[in-house]
Amino acid sequence: MRSVAIIGAGLGGLAAAIHLQRAGLSVTVLEQNERIGGRAGLLELGSYRFDTGPSLLNYPWVFEELFTTVGARFHDAVQLLPVDPGITFRWQDGRRLTLSSSFDCLREELARLDPGVGPRLAAWLRRAGHNYRLSFARLVQSNADNPLKWLGALRLRELWGLGLQRSLYRQLALSFRSRHICEALASYAMYLGGSPFSLPGLFEILPYGELAYGLWLPRGGIYGLIEAVGDLAREAGVNISTECRVSRIAERDGRVAGVELADGDFIPAEIVVSNCDVPQTDAALLPDGAARRHGRRRASRLRMTPAVLTFYWGLKRKLVGVDHHSIFLPADYRGSFDRLLRQQVLQEKPAFYLSIASATEPALAPPDTDTAFVLVPVPPLSRTEGVDWRAETARIRQYVLGRLAQAHIGLQAGDIAVEQVLTPRDWQQRFGLFDGSALGAAHNLTQLGPWRPCNYSRWLHGLYYVGASTTPGTGLPMVTLGGRMTAARILDHVR
Repeated sequence: MRSVAIIGAGLGGLAAAIHLQRAGLSVTVLEQNERIGGRAGLLELGSYRFDTGPSLLNYPWVFEELFTTVGARFHDAVQLLPVDPGITFRWQDGRRLTLSSSFDCLREELARLDPGVGPRLAAWLRRAGHNYRLSFARLVQSNADNPLKWLGALRLRELWGLGLQRSLYRQLALSFRSRHICEALASYAMYLGGSPFSLPGLFEILPYGELAYGLWLPRGGIYGLIEAVGDLAREAGVNISTECRVSRIAERDGRVAGVELADGDFIPAEIVVSNCDVPQTDAALLPDGAARRHGRRRASRLRMTPAVLTFYWGLKRKLVGVDHHSIFLPADYRGSFDRLLRQQVLQEKPAFYLSIASATEPALAPPDTDTAFVLVPVPPLSRTEGVDWRAETARIRQYVLGRLAQAHIGLQAGDIAVEQVLTPRDWQQRFGLFDGSALGAAHNLTQLGPWRPCNYSRWLHGLYYVGASTTPGTGLPMVTLGGRMTAARILDHVR
């Protein structure tokens, strides 16, 4: 029986482990932290419970498929709580826009900003829905390394219809006349590490996917999902060890031999899968030699998504006037993307995201109180050397509280009972993130499909990758699909 060592118990690593164990390989997962989950971790501050990273679940069908792999039922293990309305976008001029998976509610809401939008909304849903299904069926889940083979899965007319020839913002503007609607739907570009004015129109499938399949919070928070997948892996026979930090991937005669742990132990393995970020693996875990030189060169060329500064607040009372999921957009929308992604400078008035998960799952906070999670995108660590993060944290904290007051959300500093802050440096150290990048490699055209770091090493035989920086990309559903794709790649190579 072939032995597999997986570095990191993030969702991608756990999914790969389940598929490989099911196929008859012997799998051991090594997680450096005390809990599984990676970026989708758990933070407990007294009686308050926070998901460290992702705060909502989309595309439930991906997780249903994962559980079906081992003959289990996803909904027997995870209870999904609907989050609808899903997201509220807020501008500094007081305008707001709330998205819903109900077509009638969505049409009525969009019509406030774009009268007569109904037929154009219906047409956009048809177009984006077609592109969503086409992309997932032919492109997203493909292990094709050859660009011609990857693109050849579509006819020319289908490729043109994906909107690769225009920007995401221009693609949305074909359907919507209100800049506020376009800005809201195009803001999903932030998660992809690109500007809506440069990322391809294909990515209109992101807001479509959330509207079509809904937004959900598992009972117990996102970590409730992580625990269920961890249990599924163990029941399948996967061995999971926590507080096991891998310091180096061992090589013998051009192929992996196992992994060395920080405590000096050695775990032999014929196959190693790194769920540590691809460029971090390449830059820090590869053995000396040609593989490491190639890996470091690739890591230096990759364009990464921004880093993040995150606040976790346990509140003394319930918040009013705010939904589960809000995004606060800056007045200078285009300029904000430019400063963050091209100039890569800290902004005086950044966009930010606010999640009140206890609004959907009250068990995450003590009675009559709430949890609040604030995420602020910032430049990667290499562009913020010398920044005093204590001072910067205090400044951004004050700015966030001011924006909330401006939006008539009565959250004041005195309402915060407990607080923890994770700076980009904290994220890097806790989760092995290259340059502090929170969501891995960006999704610009030159880093999609076969142009993205592939899920196996061309320089070290037996080394594979899974997670946000390899195919198919970032996000809980994507890394879960990526676990299956990496497992399929391994099985194709060993058979």
